[in-house]
Amino acid sequence: MKILIATGNKHKFKEIVSILPRQTKTGEKLEYVSLDDVGGLKMPEENGSTLTENAEIKAIYAAKETNLPAISDDTGLEVEFLNGRPGVHTARYAGPRADADDNNRKLLGELEGLFLGKRAACFRTVACLATPQGKVVSFEGRLDGFIGFGYRGENGFGYDPLFIVQGTNKTLAEMTETQKNAVSHRGKAFAKLSEHLAILK
Repeated sequence: MKILIATGNKHKFKEIVSILPRQTKTGEKLEYVSLDDVGGLKMPEENGSTLTENAEIKAIYAAKETNLPAISDDTGLEVEFLNGRPGVHTARYAGPRADADDNNRKLLGELEGLFLGKRAACFRTVACLATPQGKVVSFEGRLDGFIGFGYRGENGFGYDPLFIVQGTNKTLAEMTETQKNAVSHRGKAFAKLSEHLAILK
């Protein structure tokens, strides 16, 4: 069975696929394809007011357009000192054409001068699975931590080099893929979704 991971981010695609099961409980093999594999499908604007709405917008659209079960997610970084920002604007925090460095620099600038205890934050991910028949399920994962004072680590993507995981002295970018998936917001959300995939028919 082919399942579409509705993201154009190659790092995210690799991370998601590493978490998901390779077959259902009945033994049917699951094959994951990217947007590039289906002709570079252009995704709709993420104009929802919540992470769940954004994840569902993308998954439902992709499933209808490709006639494949489609998985999408939306992740928000919520910083306590910034009253929950960037939230649903996490990917475009520094502007519609911003890249990860732009977003990270803006965030560090807004928190400049604050000690670590004032830099509490959490990542939340909502993972959504939609079928061409119109079934939609969503699952949430959360990771608590702090925003560090600069870039640390070579792994991961996005805000990972800034995010120090609570209870550790490591940023997400200093963890291996296996370590990250075991604790991360995305890992938790997709672990829950994996249970649903395992019984998909």
